[in-house]
Amino acid sequence: MPDDEPGESLAPREPNTYTYDEWDFYAAAYKPSWCLVKEDILEEGDPAFYNEALQHHHALLSHIKRQFERIMPERFRKTYRLVDGEDVDLNAAIEAWADLRMNVPPDDKVYWRRHRIQRDVAVVFLLDMSASTAEPIYVGNASLDGQHVPQPGAAYTTWRRHRDARSQADFKRIIDIAKESTALLTQALESIGDTYGIYGFSGYGRENVEFYVIKDLAERFGERTKRRIDNISPLHATRMGPAIRHAIAKLEQQSASTKILFLLSDGRPQDRGYSRRGAEKEYAVQDTHMALLEAKQKNITPFCLTVDKAGHDYLQAMCGDMGYEVLDEIALLPARLPMLYRALTM
Repeated sequence: MPDDEPGESLAPREPNTYTYDEWDFYAAAYKPSWCLVKEDILEEGDPAFYNEALQHHHALLSHIKRQFERIMPERFRKTYRLVDGEDVDLNAAIEAWADLRMNVPPDDKVYWRRHRIQRDVAVVFLLDMSASTAEPIYVGNASLDGQHVPQPGAAYTTWRRHRDARSQADFKRIIDIAKESTALLTQALESIGDTYGIYGFSGYGRENVEFYVIKDLAERFGERTKRRIDNISPLHATRMGPAIRHAIAKLEQQSASTKILFLLSDGRPQDRGYSRRGAEKEYAVQDTHMALLEAKQKNITPFCLTVDKAGHDYLQAMCGDMGYEVLDEIALLPARLPMLYRALTM
């Protein structure tokens, strides 16, 4: 609902609570300390979900790991054509010798040296845990859909029987596919050693923006992370701005040379009171856009991935020249998410 009444700035009065400004694009100014973020550790569930996700996507996981191994830096990389180094660069030496034979002044850069290469990446994955992620998606046999329904008769009866026999396993919630994708991603990230954190967000109103720790940047991956992934669940609304700003604050504490903020959502930002003058959609998009710009200004690369097929309608305004993608087929998320990350960090 629109919230046109003037409000007061908030103050954190409890442990693990933080306030952030919100961008009012009507006034072209920030509302100071307007949103209160409450950080909490997500409760632990059953690790069976994590293990079953890896088992179900075993072939895909093997493929992802092979792809990620290709981006692991060599322990040492040779730099050629140096004035001084560990040994002679044979190709450069031959060229220099040929120049001498032709009475041409040779290049004195005829050595090579090894340099230690280290991958220096820190990334935050920010998962939308809004209520809309409870929507069920059919992931079974597409041939049983109603695109080619037989004419009434025996064929139709058989088709109808098969269609009605679809088990619940043919349907998954958006949040479940996101959880499976997260499980695969942790395996890939552990294989290359990047620093990463996984957080979920939801909320109801500017005073209750919930920010859940699934794996903190400073925390080691282990059984607790697996159990927390099981408890990623649909909650309330989608107030993206303060969640992004809190993720930025976490990344600013990292010394990595490459920092990435990866936002995974199923729809546009929307929350109770996330508006002014009744234009809550535009207000929410512009505040989120400003939060992403704040990340970019702090040398953090933001990227938004949405499974909302209508995402093209607002993502251009929300992201501008920053990276984003609309994934039309949500069942492809477990494969697409790691590959996007690989592309961002090459």
